[in-house]
Amino acid sequence: MAEVKKEKKENWFKRTWGKVRKYFRELRSELKKVVWPTPRQVLKNTGIVAACVVAVGVFIWLFDFVAQIGIDALIGLFH
Repeated sequence: MAEVKKEKKENWFKRTWGKVRKYFRELRSELKKVVWPTPRQVLKNTGIVAACVVAVGVFIWLFDFVAQIGIDALIGLFH
């Protein structure tokens, strides 16, 4: 009968360390592909987001104000 050779499995630490190294190598490769925005673009986008937040906040405040007036009027009407 022919002997069956068993492949020796690498230990857990070696396998895990190899996966970690591969992950960071691929991460570095992907980060090189990223097109980072310029400081001017970041400032512009931040301003747009801030303006939208203020606009939505004002809309919610107005809706709440009108709803409160309507509820107070209904309570005054039936009280």
